Amino acid sequence: MTVRHPALAATDPALAALVGAEERLQAETLRLIPSENYVSAAVLEASGTVLQNKYSEGYPGRRYYEGQQNIDQVESLAIDRAKAVFGVDHANVQPYSGSPANLAVYLAFAQPGDTVMGMALPMGGHLTHGWGVSATGSWFRGVQYGVRADTGRIDFDEVRELALKERPKVIFCGGTALPRTIDFAAFAEIAQEAGAVLVADIAHIAGLIAGGAHPSPVPHVDVVSTTTHKTLRGPRGAMLMCREEHAKAIDKAVFPGLQGGPHNQTTAGIAVALHEASQDSFRAYAHAVVANAKALAEALLERGFDLVSGGTDNHLILMDLTPKDVPGKVAAKALDRAGIVVNYNTVPYDSRRPFDPSGVRIGTPSLTSRGLGVSDMAVVADWIDRGVAAAGRGDEAALSVVRAEVAELMAAHPAPGLPLA
Repeated sequence: MTVRHPALAATDPALAALVGAEERLQAETLRLIPSENYVSAAVLEASGTVLQNKYSEGYPGRRYYEGQQNIDQVESLAIDRAKAVFGVDHANVQPYSGSPANLAVYLAFAQPGDTVMGMALPMGGHLTHGWGVSATGSWFRGVQYGVRADTGRIDFDEVRELALKERPKVIFCGGTALPRTIDFAAFAEIAQEAGAVLVADIAHIAGLIAGGAHPSPVPHVDVVSTTTHKTLRGPRGAMLMCREEHAKAIDKAVFPGLQGGPHNQTTAGIAVALHEASQDSFRAYAHAVVANAKALAEALLERGFDLVSGGTDNHLILMDLTPKDVPGKVAAKALDRAGIVVNYNTVPYDSRRPFDPSGVRIGTPSLTSRGLGVSDMAVVADWIDRGVAAAGRGDEAALSVVRAEVAELMAAHPAPGLPLA
């Protein structure tokens, strides 16, 4: 039997065993968390190279350390590829993750105490869009918009009214639980009228935008913030992209404003992922993600599930399990035991507490990476239906049956980057 990580196994067998267990878990289960995906073997290799050994404070050609001959080229490659894939004037590939990237936006365009505006967290927004428990809600005065109770969609009349009343310095559009296409042009019109900097947080949909399966915010917004994993299928990092007029402010905010040396091995992984995202095969992948999500949503509706906004336009589905009389947390944990990995999630106007909400959030990026298609979505919906029903009656035997069926299908669709011996 081949040892997957021989040096690690020899040095730290306990950790090697945990890595192996995680590899098997990812290989054998149906991963439906919309913010997760599988990176390619090439991205994994790039992320584990000797680039880890270099300190590189500064930017290409302007470093505070010597020996940057190769590192400058790696970062420049990632920057050039980001600019080409997304059609932007400027790209910064150094942010460590999505939250620091968004913090850099505030540092570039706002002062402590200024008003900022974003989607409310319970409505599908992100913590860093000015929500109270986040530093962004403590350091700035956050005001939030939401979605309509009857449609589950953004009410742009409300957004405009709030923006003109509060006059925020920065407006964020985008979020973590938005199943519908974001109308960047509508946000841009409102931001211009309110005199605000408009930021599109596309962390969830970056891969769909790169693949042409979702409209791009680039013609409409001042700054684009994104993580590099999720639908983009890169390593755990982030990027900030912007118009040329904002390049200096963004770069200064990232370094030296918030960070020291970039993680060069992550930059390399981002460069590989962006190269992959420029291929026709990735474009096909992005469209398949959306097709699978729509087919899965339709199959869930046929089985009596209540979907926020009635369906999806992208990779993500938000289910309100109130009509099933099963709390979201109970359902998520039961589905996990059935080999179906989801996350419990607040739904708009939820009557339950955030840590014990009514909803479950699912998505199709990972299963699409494994080669599952529209024809498989009825089976996936059936497993979810059976799993939620079993959760409601406490039927562990039924969950075990589903888990065996999931493992069988997963074995027929090997995961990228996970060749198990």
